[in-house]
Amino acid sequence: MIIIYAEEVTIRMKYIFSLIFKEFLGHGVEFTTNVEEYYMSEYPAVNYSKKPIRQNEIWIYPHGLLSQLGIKDINLEYAEFQGIKCPFQTFSKESDFPFDPFAAAFFLITRYEEYLPYKKDEYGRFPAHESIAFKKGFLQFPVIDQWVMEIKKRLEEKNPSIHFKENKFTFIPTVDVDVAYAYKLRGLIRTVGGFILSLIQFDLNSVFQRFRVLLGLEKDPYDTFNYLLTLHKKYQVKPLYFILFADYDLNDKNISVLNKRFQHLIKSLGDYAEIGIHPSFNSFEMPGKMRKEIDRLSKTINKEITKSRQHFLRMNLPSTYNYLEDSGIKEDYTMGYARHIGFRASTARPFYFYDLEREMPTYLKIYPFAVMDGTLKDYMKLTPQQSEDTIKALISRVKAVNGVFISLWHNHSLSGQEQWQGWRRVYEFLLRQGTEK
Repeated sequence: MIIIYAEEVTIRMKYIFSLIFKEFLGHGVEFTTNVEEYYMSEYPAVNYSKKPIRQNEIWIYPHGLLSQLGIKDINLEYAEFQGIKCPFQTFSKESDFPFDPFAAAFFLITRYEEYLPYKKDEYGRFPAHESIAFKKGFLQFPVIDQWVMEIKKRLEEKNPSIHFKENKFTFIPTVDVDVAYAYKLRGLIRTVGGFILSLIQFDLNSVFQRFRVLLGLEKDPYDTFNYLLTLHKKYQVKPLYFILFADYDLNDKNISVLNKRFQHLIKSLGDYAEIGIHPSFNSFEMPGKMRKEIDRLSKTINKEITKSRQHFLRMNLPSTYNYLEDSGIKEDYTMGYARHIGFRASTARPFYFYDLEREMPTYLKIYPFAVMDGTLKDYMKLTPQQSEDTIKALISRVKAVNGVFISLWHNHSLSGQEQWQGWRRVYEFLLRQGTEK
């Protein structure tokens, strides 16, 4: 047990202290506002007040964010710590940290800044370049986990008998199935339309390839599922597939949900992997549509759907997460950026979402991902070799804090098509790095 003293114990304090000590470090916490009780306690101690009290305590001068309610524009001051500009500078030379790591962790992990006014990108998303992690240069570092490791270290130095749980690095490869097949199972109208469009664009390679696939002379280029099965078995990982199971629309172009062969594919994937929903493009603000797609996929595979990732990573906080929780989703994997790699919530560990509008923690667990195939190739314009170097650096940072590394790939990016040549090598490199001891 760790005893924590504060002049006032708030719901925000309970959330972030419990998250750090109980969830991340596996150690119980006890809060007190009684100075004498705190001083006399034999437990390892954390003092979260404006004055030091005990000799063997960790003393953090509080910024004040955790004593507030509501969402306000905050004038952030930064302190240099371990080479990183950390928000919520304390201005106290005696404090164990030059900034308030608990306020900073709360601000970052709740995505406080996403509740404030910002300029949305073309898909209505919060863009990475609006975040303080991007602006201050720590987006590609799981800084909260680094701070937790330092808190753990200092508690151990002052309390040699204390024991924390030993976290282990975990790798979770995930695959989004936006379009299961490039040419197969498209239906007559979509197939004819595809031929016409390719002819108008003078894309004769696509015309001939479509013919060969439909005649059974060539495998559909997006049909990489057996390849993925072989790789995942080789590296002994259990992947997680997110299936777009929506009605056809401009940005939702998967195979018809009524197609029996598509349904069979999903069921076969479920034999060796976990299946989650990939709610459609507009579902992030349409709870009825979201619920319909979840129920439809659940009935198709005859299993409860509890995991989700939004299509195009579109979400609004806190409404999208509330809709997901109301629809029976227990885990969401949307927390990441499309245009930038790194740690959107500044952690490489799953955590329970805290709703700032309702000022309460929820039962929805957030699993942040760190890297996506399209980010590397389309937005960062990296070569396969540069992508491997980037992936290796990210994984090494997560391993250093014994975190959870989650990757986002697509079945079509392993097609070997001209624009994706060399990327099968990158995915196998990712699996090798993620499973390497």
